[in-house]
Order: sequence, then C-alpha cells, then structure tokens
Amino acid sequence: MGNPKRDRELPLDDLRQLIDLAQAYGLAELEVSRGETRIRIRREVARAEIPGAAPVPAAPAERLEGAAPHLVTIEAPMVGTFYRAPSPNADPYVREGDVIKEGQVLGIIEAMKLMNEIESKVSGRIAKILVENGQPVEYGQPLFLVEPLP
Repeated sequence: MGNPKRDRELPLDDLRQLIDLAQAYGLAELEVSRGETRIRIRREVARAEIPGAAPVPAAPAERLEGAAPHLVTIEAPMVGTFYRAPSPNADPYVREGDVIKEGQVLGIIEAMKLMNEIESKVSGRIAKILVENGQPVEYGQPLFLVEPLP
C-alpha cells in the first residue's frame, strides 16, 4: 500500500488543472478539500470583478473585423451564459435599433451562478445583437454592434 499521508495530497497535475479552471472561469478564489488536505487558489482581481462590488463593464469597445467601419463592437468580458433580460419574463435590456447611453446595461453574463451586468462603453444605437438569449459565450466574443452617435 501507498503512504496514507501521500494518498490524501493532490497530485501536481490536479493542482495545475484547478488553476487552469480558475483562470478559465475568471474566478477570484477556488477551494478544494480532499481528506484532511485543503487547497485554496486565490488571485488578485480588479474591484469590478468582485461579485456585488459593481457591474462588470464590457471589454473595451473595439471594431469587429468585417463589420461596417463606423460600428463599435461590445465584447464579452468573461466566459458564461448570456442573457438579454434580468429574468425569463422580463423585457430585454435592449433591442436592435434602441438608442443607448454609455454605462447602460445591455445584458447579463452568468458565470458560476453570479450574474454580471454588461454595460455599454459608448453611446449610440444598437445596430446588431450578435448572440441569442441563453447562449454560452467566450471571453472576447462579440455581443453587440453599436453605431456611435455624434
């Protein structure tokens, strides 16, 4: 038989997988216990990433390749599930054609049971919504095309 103390420890490969998992989901902290061994992985996060601290602004507004040159792309700042409305029976935050203000909530990304509001980084008109309600999204995935207003 193996060393009982050694059998309770997490192998280095398992530890690396936990770190990769925490990074992939943008987690600030992950804790795992196995027997008497407890591992906590922590990383420094900006205040906007702390649940309940403030809405998470969308990634910097950028141009979507192939889109009309005057349109601005709002991208997903994290991995998760995109929702257009605050609840299943509520109206969507925005529709195509709506005029929006900088800082206005455009949608929500659920990540690890936390709802993160996605705010616009520009004022303008929603030219195109690029994702469906309930669709999984990746970090940096384009969500909206916005036509900036002068």
